Amino acid sequence: MLAGVAVLAFAGSASAGSLYSGPGPRPGPDILYAKPASSPQLENTGPWNAAPILVSGASAYRDGEFLYQDFLFDDHGANGGQRDGNDPRTGDTFAFPNGTYTYPTAKAYANNAADLVELRVKPLAHATAFRITLNAMKDPSLVGIGIALGTSGSPRPFPHGANASAPAEKFVTIHGSTAELRDAATNQTGDAPTVKIDSDRRQIEVRVPHSGWNPGSKTERIAAGIGLWDKANDRYLIPQQDSDATHAGGAGTLSDPAAFFNAAFRYDEPLPAVGNIGADLVDTRWWRDRNQGVDLANGDMSAFHADVDFGKLGAHVDDDMPGKRGGVPQTGAMDRIVVSHYETAQGAVYSPICDDTIPAENKCLGELRSRLQPYAIYIPKKAPPASGYGLTLLIHSHAAMYNQFLGSRNQSQFGERGTGSIVITPAGRGVDGWTWDHASADLFDVWADVARRWKLDPAYTSIAGYSMGGYSTYKLAVQYPDLFARAQPTVGPPGVGVWTGSGDPSGGIQTHTYRQLESLRNIPLLIWVAASDELVPYSGTQAQRERIDSLGLRYEFDTFAPAEHLTLAYVDQYQRAAAFLGTAKVDRNPPHVTYVVNPKMDFGAADGPVDHAYWVSGLRLRNAAGAGPLGTIDVRSEGFGVGDPVPGSTQTGGGTETGGNVPAIGYQSLFKTWGPAPSTPVRDRLNIDAKNLKTVTVNVKRARVSCDVFLHVTTDGPVTVRLPGCGQKAKFAKSGDSPGACSDRLAPRVSFGRKGVSRRHHGRVRLLGRAFDRGCK
Repeated sequence: MLAGVAVLAFAGSASAGSLYSGPGPRPGPDILYAKPASSPQLENTGPWNAAPILVSGASAYRDGEFLYQDFLFDDHGANGGQRDGNDPRTGDTFAFPNGTYTYPTAKAYANNAADLVELRVKPLAHATAFRITLNAMKDPSLVGIGIALGTSGSPRPFPHGANASAPAEKFVTIHGSTAELRDAATNQTGDAPTVKIDSDRRQIEVRVPHSGWNPGSKTERIAAGIGLWDKANDRYLIPQQDSDATHAGGAGTLSDPAAFFNAAFRYDEPLPAVGNIGADLVDTRWWRDRNQGVDLANGDMSAFHADVDFGKLGAHVDDDMPGKRGGVPQTGAMDRIVVSHYETAQGAVYSPICDDTIPAENKCLGELRSRLQPYAIYIPKKAPPASGYGLTLLIHSHAAMYNQFLGSRNQSQFGERGTGSIVITPAGRGVDGWTWDHASADLFDVWADVARRWKLDPAYTSIAGYSMGGYSTYKLAVQYPDLFARAQPTVGPPGVGVWTGSGDPSGGIQTHTYRQLESLRNIPLLIWVAASDELVPYSGTQAQRERIDSLGLRYEFDTFAPAEHLTLAYVDQYQRAAAFLGTAKVDRNPPHVTYVVNPKMDFGAADGPVDHAYWVSGLRLRNAAGAGPLGTIDVRSEGFGVGDPVPGSTQTGGGTETGGNVPAIGYQSLFKTWGPAPSTPVRDRLNIDAKNLKTVTVNVKRARVSCDVFLHVTTDGPVTVRLPGCGQKAKFAKSGDSPGACSDRLAPRVSFGRKGVSRRHHGRVRLLGRAFDRGCK
């Protein structure tokens, strides 16, 4: 690291106890437990010292600096009334921005060049310093920035053809390494500010000399907008209707389009109107850019400003201003920023889409490529329990985005249930990530970020989602069953894309959770579907239910009618689902583990490895050829002294959902429950059934057996059972029993490899001070 650079300090690990910390294997992928990623954009150099807020739409006084944190990827400009005919964004029905602006198609603009991350203000001895951090910055000379200082009786026009106005005494204009200070009333220029560009950190620092503008200890009004610069004509680059390589698009019907793509100090951006989907498709607010789009269309930025108290700054008063306009919220719905472990490109890339790359290449880089990623979060309003909040993953739909549930009952009812659960909705790198590859890694980056900032009860974790998020609920639950206590998919397809109940999903056999449902042995499900779903065929969801039922798993399958794909989103009543999730805790050490390994879902570089569950790990396929190879392990430990609960018969029921945005909606239920687990003799025995696996590793302590455990193995080919910590492994050429002291006859073609010697007892062993039957009979 360069000398003189102050780096933002993050905790090196999760808040004490917020993630699983017991004996291996750890539940979930390694990225969940990785050290925090760092971002140059959050580094401080020179006079800058304050830690960032990382809560969008908020400001704070910290370490003698005034900070404003903007929303990410909200650089959509004014609402021109119609989209650019060359708009690269597709499939964004519920992620459509309010602003219609698009960037020139040249790669230097990165579809994101004017996206403000943060704006800081700091008084110095002879100047006032401003620092602007951008999300993408390939060529700073392409960006034009306007800052309005002070106030006036009426709005005044930003200079250089910005086509926007704001109350101001002075205007600062920055483009490239050039800055200008201009009197807003007389249009006269003053002493020129100095500019310093840090391309690595994507930061632009501007110092306005006191000789040109000196706030002293007063409270001064400040506003700012970010746009593009027309270098050939030395003015702002104004969007036209359709973009091309050198021109922005999306002006629509505007006669004098404002130059700014992004405005700072937007403290009052409304939340999505979940109960008014029709309005939100016209006057959208998904990206928290509704007011920006409307006001820039009028060319008036008066509403977007901060009143900065320079007396506070001079006195180094720290104030996050909770409860005040622009302050940092402490509870409820908000947007946050996470530093990802991955940046595959600066800015946004809209082609190819994950809908195409998942079936073709088994990968998804997503649309939102930058290091900094947004996510939605709900912090319960009730006091945090001593054991920590729960955590609920609520995954967004296809053609939607991370603010889909922001301010909804779905979010708040899940959050305020029981002792309180933090609810997170990651961006998933865009509208069609299906929690695949980098979209999945984004989810675990967000989870780890929350675990570092709040105390969580790591066992109080559940997962839910809508549509594509319902698929993600199935997918993550079958991949990482020991992470979740319960799962609640709503109108979710079993595989990527469309599946009617036969053949493969349109997204490919490797995406099909139907083949991995055995992994859900220890996770009850509440499944909500719509009888007339036009996007997720009812026949496919019914086939999924039938297999869950045939496996004897616990579930409730509720069919809502009359209902189509969006009905339940519009109804927005999830109290019964919240009650189902409740305060259920993950059983990390169940006596019976079933897990299906799907290596085609495993992206070791991003969100793997996916080769373990509960106390079983190191699962390697014997034959991994083909489009959708699987391996299955089923292990029951007799060391717990309990047998498998007996599944009940399939039952029927139903009811009426009330309290949402419609008076009532009915549903019919099919469900299965379990009886109590019967007591059985405690024996030092594992019953293993392995299919297409060459290695299996068992943590004997978590399985409540000893190093001399008797192994009864059923296998369809050679398999090695490893017992780490015991210095022992057993190789089975075919089905058979391990050699035991109670029998002089070895199972056919079975051999042991040892490191050292473990003590055997005839017929019985002792483990943790208890006597166990060897289980040979």
